Amino acid sequence: MLKELSRPFQYKKEIVRDLVQSNEHSARKKIKAKNGFQTVKRIWTYLSFNRKKLSFVMIAVVISSGLGLLGPFLIGRGIDAYILTKSSDGLGELLLALAGIYVVYSISLFVQNSWMIEIAQRTVYKMRTQLFQHLHELPIPFFDQRQHGELMSRVTNDIENVSSTLNSSVIQIFSSVLTLVGTVSVMLWLSPLLTLVTLIIVPIMVFGMKWITKRTGKLFKEQQRNLGELNGFIEETISGQQIVKTFSQEKKVMAELMEKNDRLKGAGFWAQTYSGFIPKLMNVLNNLSFAVIAGVGGVLALHNIVSIGVIVIFAEYARQFTRPLNDLANQFNTLLSAVAGAERVFEVLDEQEEVSDEKEAVEIDSVKGEVVFSQVSFSYDDDDMTIRNVNFHASAGQTVALVGPTGAGKTTIINLLSRFYDPSEGDISIDGYKITNVKRSSLRRHMGFVLQEPFLFQGTVRENIRYGRLDATDEEVEAAARMANAHSFIAKLSDGYDTVLKQDGSGISQGQKQLLSIARAILADPSILILDEATSSIDTVTEVHIQEALQRLMEGRTSFVIAHRLNTIQQADQIIVLVDGEVSQKGSHEELLKKSGFYADLYRSQLTS
Repeated sequence: MLKELSRPFQYKKEIVRDLVQSNEHSARKKIKAKNGFQTVKRIWTYLSFNRKKLSFVMIAVVISSGLGLLGPFLIGRGIDAYILTKSSDGLGELLLALAGIYVVYSISLFVQNSWMIEIAQRTVYKMRTQLFQHLHELPIPFFDQRQHGELMSRVTNDIENVSSTLNSSVIQIFSSVLTLVGTVSVMLWLSPLLTLVTLIIVPIMVFGMKWITKRTGKLFKEQQRNLGELNGFIEETISGQQIVKTFSQEKKVMAELMEKNDRLKGAGFWAQTYSGFIPKLMNVLNNLSFAVIAGVGGVLALHNIVSIGVIVIFAEYARQFTRPLNDLANQFNTLLSAVAGAERVFEVLDEQEEVSDEKEAVEIDSVKGEVVFSQVSFSYDDDDMTIRNVNFHASAGQTVALVGPTGAGKTTIINLLSRFYDPSEGDISIDGYKITNVKRSSLRRHMGFVLQEPFLFQGTVRENIRYGRLDATDEEVEAAARMANAHSFIAKLSDGYDTVLKQDGSGISQGQKQLLSIARAILADPSILILDEATSSIDTVTEVHIQEALQRLMEGRTSFVIAHRLNTIQQADQIIVLVDGEVSQKGSHEELLKKSGFYADLYRSQLTS
C-alpha cells in the first residue's frame, strides 16, 4: 500500500525535470508552436456569437461586484455612526438597506451563473458540431495517420474541458478584475497609508503565482496529450479484443495500459499538486494581510488617523482583495487546462480539408463505367513509389480482377479510382472524363463498395441497408435484401428488418454482415462496383450465397475485384497482375494460364494446396 501511495512521487524526476526544467531552447520552441493567447482569442470568437446575452451577464457581474463592495462599506460606516456613538437612530434603515443589498447581490449571482451556463453550452455545442463536421471534410490520409480513439478524445474530453471552464471562468475572471479595481479605489479613498500597507503582499503573491503557473501550464498540456493517447490505446484494444485474447496478450496490453496510465497519473498529479499550492499560498497571505491591517490600523486608530469602522472596512476589503486574486489564480490554472484542450481541438479544425474540387469540375448524371488508367504512378510518402506506370483499360460492364502479393498496390489502385488519393503522375478517366475534373461527390455517388470487413452502424437492419440510398422505400429495401440472399436470415431475426443491431453489427455472423453490406450496395445501384476481398473470411457454405449475390450485383456494372483466391475470379473479363507496384501481366484466366508467370504459378499452388 505504501509503495502504491508513493508511486506519484517517482514522477518528479521524470516529468518535472523534463517538462518543468526543460532547457530554454525547447521551451521557447514549444511556446512558439502553441500560442495560448491566440487560443483564448479564438475561444472568445465562439463566445461572441452570444454577444447580447453575454452583455447582460456582464451587467449582472458589475451589479454583484458593486454590491459586494457596498455591503462592507456600509457596515464599517455603521460601526462608526451607531455602535461607537451608541446611537440607534437610522440603524433600522441601515439594516434594511444591507438586507436589500445582499438579496439583490444573491439574485444577480444566480442570474449571471445560469445565463453563463447557457452561453457556455451553446458555445461548446457549436464547437463540437463544427469539429465533427470538419472531420467529415478531412481527407482519408488524415484518418490513416491517427488513432481513432485519440480523435474521439478531442471531440469529447477536450471540448468538455472547455465547457466546464467556460461555465465559471469567464464570470469569475471579469468579477475578480472588477472587485480588485473597486476595492483598491475605495481603499485609496479611505486611507492611502493603510492601502499601501495592505498592498505589501502583492509582490509576494505575484512571485508565487509566476513560479506556480510556469510549471502548471506545461503539465496541463502534457496531461491532455497523455489522456488522448490513453483513450486511443483503450479504443484500439477494445476493438481488437478478439486478437488480444487469441494471442494471449492480456498481460502485454495491461503493461502498456499501466505505462500510459502512469504517465497520465504522473502529469495529472504534479499539475494538480502545483496548482493546489495557490489556495494555500493565498490563505497564508490573507491571514498575513489581516494581521498587518489589524496591527497597523490599531496604531493609526490610537492616533486618530483612521476610525475603527475604517479598520473593519479594510479588514473585509483585504479579504475581498486576496479572494479575487485567489480566484484569478485558480481560474488561471483552470484556464490553462481548457486552453490545452482547446488547442487540441483547434489543431484538428486547422487541418487542411480535402482538396476542393477544381473550378471546372463537373457533375456526371449517368456513368457507363469505362475506366482508363494511363501512366499512373503514386507514392504515399513522396519517397518510394507504391505503383509505377500502371496502364489498363476497362470497358463498360467488364469485370476486372486485381491480383498480386500483399503490398503490390491493389488497394492503392482502388483508392486512386475513388479519389481518396490523387495520382502523383498520370491520368485516370471514367467515360472519357478525367476524374480530377469530376466532383468527388458525383464520382463516388456512382460507385459502390463491398469491403473485406463490412461495417454496420448501430440501428435497425432496415436502416443499415437503406444507408445505400436514404430515400429508398421499405419495399425497395426488402427487394435488395432478397437479391443479396439476405432476406431468409433477416426474417428469422427477432424483429425482422426492425431488429436493432449493436455497434459494428455485433450479434450476427461475419457472413450475415457481408450479405447486408451487399444488399446496401444493391440498393445504391452503382455503375462501378468495387469488391475488396469480399469473401476472404467467409465459410464455404456462406460463400456460395455471397457469390450468388455478388453475381447479381455485378450484372451490367463495371466491377473491380481484389482477390487472393483465384477460383473466385476465373470468370473475370480481365485479370491484372501486380508485382512490386507494376503491371506484370494482363489477360483473361485462360490467357494467363497459357503464359508462364506469377499468375500461373499462383493458380497451380492454390490448386494443389
